[in-house]
Amino acid sequence: MTTPRDLLIISLDVPSDRPVEQGDLSLALAGAELVDLLAAGAATLDGDRIVPVPRRATGDGLLDQAGAALKEQPPYESVEDWLWRRGEGLAVAYIDALDAKGHLTGRRHHWMPARGGRTTPVDSPERREAAERWASHDPVIAGLAAAVGIEAHPGEALTAPDDDALVTVVAAVNDAVTELEAVRQRRRIENIAFDNIWRAP
Repeated sequence: MTTPRDLLIISLDVPSDRPVEQGDLSLALAGAELVDLLAAGAATLDGDRIVPVPRRATGDGLLDQAGAALKEQPPYESVEDWLWRRGEGLAVAYIDALDAKGHLTGRRHHWMPARGGRTTPVDSPERREAAERWASHDPVIAGLAAAVGIEAHPGEALTAPDDDALVTVVAAVNDAVTELEAVRQRRRIENIAFDNIWRAP
């Protein structure tokens, strides 16, 4: 299993105070892909810039797609720009892949609220691996999950990864999710203001 698939399964399995938003999860999955590309030696970070390394297949189709999507010429892409570009629609792509392998039960829609009560991972070695990684308090998984609103122990401080590159990735995911929520809030305020204009006598 890969970090993105572990994160997706956790997002479907672990209770949280609010539903996981599709956009938030997509950004976190893009961060999880970068974590695995760094671990596989397919990329390195120069500050916050992603420097690709001559590719070798990871054995995972979506992760190989991510590696192929890295910008190969300077100026290299920042982690933040990668999250926004690669993250577009990524949650649906991972859900489709999990569904195609028979790892989901009860799916009814192209995208669904993660806590809708209908879609859950089936009991499988992949689900158990994700649960074990979550139970081990893996700092990368915990940090990415917290960014989308899933906390193992609410109120407790997270342990930072012991690698500066991973710290950079997790921090960038947090910043991107925060920025996306600010955009949502602005839109809500604008919609309320627009509705009030039309309702005014």
